[in-house]
Amino acid sequence: MATDPISRLIRELAKLPGIGEKTASRLAFHILRAPGEYARDLAQSLIEVKEKIRLCGTCMNLTEQDPCALCSDVRRDATIVAVVATPPDLYAIERTGGFRGRYHVLHGVLSPLEGIGPDDLRIKELLGRVAKGELKELIVATSPNVEGEATALYLAKVLRPLGIKVTRIASGLAVGGELEYADGVTITRALEGRREM
Repeated sequence: MATDPISRLIRELAKLPGIGEKTASRLAFHILRAPGEYARDLAQSLIEVKEKIRLCGTCMNLTEQDPCALCSDVRRDATIVAVVATPPDLYAIERTGGFRGRYHVLHGVLSPLEGIGPDDLRIKELLGRVAKGELKELIVATSPNVEGEATALYLAKVLRPLGIKVTRIASGLAVGGELEYADGVTITRALEGRREM
């Protein structure tokens, strides 16, 4: 096993998800060709993210400050919470600019085959937020796949008896998509999620 710095960098970059050896090699040589300050800034940002980022005590999102900026923003509706599986899901919703409520990050979805049960997610913290009585609606915004649906059903089952409105994000046809190419489940959901014009 080679221990020279370039080989080590390629090996470490290849450990990143979605990065194979070829891409890791391209990235390593890009870093090598870049000015020294680029490599130092990259290294420093990696160190800082590991040392400074923690979970928000309210929504469980990744943050440097507690509570996070989203939970601290008084312009957001604190009574409506979108429940998402991961921080990237939260950022995907935020990029739209269309949601002005708050969030709760589960840090995963139920997956019995992978040994992930309710105790492995941030459901206890969500129940704690509901128990305070300040929330009016929880929007379950997990992906419409098997694990996301199982998580949504579990949350609805646990939360409904607590007297809180639990809704699910709509799913259906993508904007710009062709109806003839959509699968049956997608078309069915689009019809079920229809709204008045």
